[in-house]
Amino acid sequence: METTAKLKGVRLSAQKGRLVADQIRGMHVDKAISLLTFSSKKSAFIIKQLLESAIANAEHNDGADVDELKISSIFVDRGTYMPRTSARAKGRGNRLMKPTCHITITVAD
Repeated sequence: METTAKLKGVRLSAQKGRLVADQIRGMHVDKAISLLTFSSKKSAFIIKQLLESAIANAEHNDGADVDELKISSIFVDRGTYMPRTSARAKGRGNRLMKPTCHITITVAD
């Protein structure tokens, strides 16, 4: 039985999110949580919260056993950019494109 948790519009670039997602893909959830807890990356904290949400969804909605859950798929897609401007000399401005991403985690028995 598969259960999914999604997080959209995370203020994080997809490339940086994929670095952490590649580390935990296919792991058992207890090992993945311990790896994410001690990682110093911003995306590790966000993915850990989403993984805990997916585990809670599996336990509550599907009645799954938490000890047997495994991350069957995790992917990080690029979201929209938040355009911002930065003031420059002589009344000009530079454009700043702040990236967002969408994270999807699926856990299964």
